[in-house]
Amino acid sequence: MPLNIFWFIPTMGDGRFLGTTVGGRPATFDYFSQVARAADNLGYEGVLLPTGRGCDDAWVTAAGLAAVTQRLKFLVAVRPGLVSPTLAYRMAATFDRQTHGRILINVVTGGDTDELQGDGLFLSHDDRYAQADEFLSIWRGLDRGETVDHAGPHFEVRGARNLFPSFQPHIPLYFGGSSPTAMNVAARHIDLYLTWGEPPEQVAEKIARARELAAAEGRQLRFGIRLHVIVRDTIAEARRDAEKLIEHVTPEIAAAGQRALAKYESDGQRRMLALQRGGRDGLWLRPDLWAGVGLVRGGAGTAMVGDGATVAALMEEYAGLGIDTFILSGYPHLEEAYHFAEHVFPRLTLARNAENGRRGEVVANGSVRIPGGANAVPVR
Repeated sequence: MPLNIFWFIPTMGDGRFLGTTVGGRPATFDYFSQVARAADNLGYEGVLLPTGRGCDDAWVTAAGLAAVTQRLKFLVAVRPGLVSPTLAYRMAATFDRQTHGRILINVVTGGDTDELQGDGLFLSHDDRYAQADEFLSIWRGLDRGETVDHAGPHFEVRGARNLFPSFQPHIPLYFGGSSPTAMNVAARHIDLYLTWGEPPEQVAEKIARARELAAAEGRQLRFGIRLHVIVRDTIAEARRDAEKLIEHVTPEIAAAGQRALAKYESDGQRRMLALQRGGRDGLWLRPDLWAGVGLVRGGAGTAMVGDGATVAALMEEYAGLGIDTFILSGYPHLEEAYHFAEHVFPRLTLARNAENGRRGEVVANGSVRIPGGANAVPVR
């Protein structure tokens, strides 16, 4: 099964270490452009842009990055409680037309309670998903080219229409949510259901449940997973660099981070926190899956760690469960995009491949190496 590999634009900041400004990089559009252009040239399918008050706005950033890339797709968040479904659809359709089909929508309903209330959203967890259900009913009607009338507790529209169609016949909807209420919404509306990087046995259970719910709605889902990655020439190097990533995270910093993350009204975040099993040794869920990122970072908190063969094998294990899309990141994001592509891409069957061209340095200013060949040949 060809795999879709996405990278990440670090609009929340980037650097060589977590939990500190040491080795931090300025969060500028120039730097985001470097990461996006690298992902585009290396052959990543697209990039995820995070959402929230700790990030630059995803829509504005994606619009700028679309102008400096060629084929890269942008997975951009829509938050049903903060924007009307008709306006959100017009924004998405406009982006889609102007980029010839390079928009994907990440439907986000949850997050930090303090942040949600700061944005004026005071609904309970289940009410937010009921709101998202209405939002997506209206969205899907517009996406089908219908004139939509809807009257519900959260939205009312009369004669809603989209006058200018999208480039894609259907703008794909991505969504992650682990609660029963969230999974019901996914079953009714979503194209690709996302999970954070839990161990494969937990992911298998979630996929089985999502498939069952979608089948009851007469639908089928695709599946994706959100993970970090640390890949090096050897397993020992990768594990060393995993530990190095959190060397500035003191017990006090980790405790503060865990207290902040515990305020999230998110079953997925609670499942991530449950993987923190105490002590640095307890962060290794298995030799190739590490939970250290989740000490201080919200959302995805696990990383695939190893050499190229090890990481590719874990990805194939997830793919065997039904995962066809991997949304990855690593620190720093520019260098890790190259590490992953160089070590792992050749071991996978990809939906999108990098541009063909000369690779490596010319030998002795007079010959080149043929990939897979034994000898250098003269430059003509």
